[in-house]
Amino acid sequence: MCGIFGFIAKPNTTFPIKSIEAALRKIAQLSESRGKDSAGIAFRNTNEKKLNVIKGDVPIRDLLKSKEFEFELKKSLISYQEKHGFSALGHARLVTNGSQLKEENNQPVIKDGVLLIHNGIIVNVDELWQQNTQLKREFRIDTEVIISLLRKELNNTKDFGLACSIAFKQLEGTYSIAAMFTDLNQFLLATNNGSLYYLTDDNDFIFFASERNFLEKLKKENSFNPFKKAINIKQLNANQALIIDLDNLQISHINLNHNQSQSQIQSQTLSLPFNIHKILLDNLKSKNEVVIDPSIYINRSKEHHLFSLLENNSEAISKLKRCTKCLLPETFPFIYYDHHGVCNYCNHYMPQNKVLKMETLKAMVEPYRRNDGHPDCIVPFSGGRDSTYALHIVKHELGMNPIAFTYDWGMVTDLARRNIARVCGKLGVENIIVSADINWKRENIKKNVIAWLNNPSLGMIPIFMAGDKYFYYYADKVRKQNQIKLNLFGMNNLENTDFKTGFAGVAPKFDKKYIYSLSLAQQIKLFSYIGLQYTRSPGYFNQSLLDTFGSFFARYLTSKKDYFHIFDFLHWDENLVEDILFNEYNWEKAIDTNTTWRIGDGTASFYNYIYHTVAGFSEYDTFRSNQIREGMIDRNTALSLIKEENKPRYETIRWYLEIIGLDFIDVIKKINAIPKLFKTI
Repeated sequence: MCGIFGFIAKPNTTFPIKSIEAALRKIAQLSESRGKDSAGIAFRNTNEKKLNVIKGDVPIRDLLKSKEFEFELKKSLISYQEKHGFSALGHARLVTNGSQLKEENNQPVIKDGVLLIHNGIIVNVDELWQQNTQLKREFRIDTEVIISLLRKELNNTKDFGLACSIAFKQLEGTYSIAAMFTDLNQFLLATNNGSLYYLTDDNDFIFFASERNFLEKLKKENSFNPFKKAINIKQLNANQALIIDLDNLQISHINLNHNQSQSQIQSQTLSLPFNIHKILLDNLKSKNEVVIDPSIYINRSKEHHLFSLLENNSEAISKLKRCTKCLLPETFPFIYYDHHGVCNYCNHYMPQNKVLKMETLKAMVEPYRRNDGHPDCIVPFSGGRDSTYALHIVKHELGMNPIAFTYDWGMVTDLARRNIARVCGKLGVENIIVSADINWKRENIKKNVIAWLNNPSLGMIPIFMAGDKYFYYYADKVRKQNQIKLNLFGMNNLENTDFKTGFAGVAPKFDKKYIYSLSLAQQIKLFSYIGLQYTRSPGYFNQSLLDTFGSFFARYLTSKKDYFHIFDFLHWDENLVEDILFNEYNWEKAIDTNTTWRIGDGTASFYNYIYHTVAGFSEYDTFRSNQIREGMIDRNTALSLIKEENKPRYETIRWYLEIIGLDFIDVIKKINAIPKLFKTI
């Protein structure tokens, strides 16, 4: 979930100092796209016998500007000039486990003479600590358990390769790591999902990074390759490790699936062990927590005064007139009923599950298949149930070699991130994360929610989610960067929610190609409505304007080429999907609902609360109605399900308002005061 990078040059090489400095800065800056919450860089200074670490809750671009970085880099380059070699590793962090405001949670993580950086999430971290009671847990961050297990096995086996195999096979989730040691003359690279690439001349130096694209860009730099050598980029495949001797750059390849000695590298203590020197940087601009897990609010009895503010007008809502076939109530935009009580949405519905055959899709993707080991498709991966199932199908049924792409815009929950780690780790699939400036994105949401509360209009609710639509843009960018032509999406047509634009005065179009499609006339209508709302609540004229309109362009106007939807070729079966999630991947559910839908999106619980409170229905009503139309579920079962699914999700709503910096009581009271579209009892 982060970006890791580094550079190693063996002693007595002639790689120019200016090239080292320029390349290290370049690869660090490129890695920031994967995380902007905190950063760290470490240098191995042989002259001083020190591992010098600079880290803090700052983006990597700020760390590179610091006088501390300049000073430590200069010292390490002087040591390199004196023929001692050069070793550096760095980390651009997207916060998951552990607040970035606590120094020990920012990377590199240091313990037991190991200095380690980690991209990914270890999902069984608590179980590992419980199973290894002889190990002492000191930090919140999951990376710590990797260090403790590795050091334990190094002490037990005295064999580096065997120690790595035994330690890493215990980890569940995803990991791509780099490590240096105070007492060993080796450098470690390892991954269980292939999210690690390296570039070497097999003689003098190695660069490594989380993405192939970063190294491709580095190769194009004029200063990078002064000797004009032919240098290839290699992927460190899933469940593989490299142990690099820092004296001669000899590389040992380790298969982490084998619990046997492979490297013949004995863990011998250096005659002059290295010390670790930490330099901490402070971000004086902001001291806000980046991630709060909703589970901290799980004790509802202690927060009953807050929980009880949430409305659930179920009795009044149950009296609404509804379609006799589906569940859509009379408050649904543009709805009308025929003489049988059946709504126009049912009468105009075009069945989705009369799908093409899976064999058809297999034939269609065949021209895109690659046999050179490189990825051949992009699968957008939110961590939700449908994108998880789609990735499973792409890997197991289509036999493709995918890259899972995740756009983290600040509302991807920790739950979703853990599920992403579970699935990618189990499948051995590379996960490319593009991280937005999360604090800026969340500030945009805050300003738009405030503007909305000043003049509530249901048609403007989608503006809360505008910032995430850039995933279309970045998915296409990642595809091009990796020379991939094929996109395979896991969008589910059952998720069609015409009411969102319906509340903006846009009538439904029943024959649209995709669930997000809008005709030109509909786009004009939508923009006219938005323009009017902007004049009625000037607070919408804020820093988010560019973000909002850019997202509209990314969603509706970007071309869709070499682009297939898995569920156009595959019958969607909720029971089968959930069986795969839980039994194959040990998928984690939310703490505040039994449904598996929309639990990885931090915004959904908030906007569904508004829709249900004001209009008497939510996305769950439309989803279950579509299932009824497809013959997947009967109406009585659907009514029973939405009764549970529409209950307010207190913990996640609380998390959402906390994370964007709004007062829970104030916001919920204002929402509750909005005039209802139905009669209350």
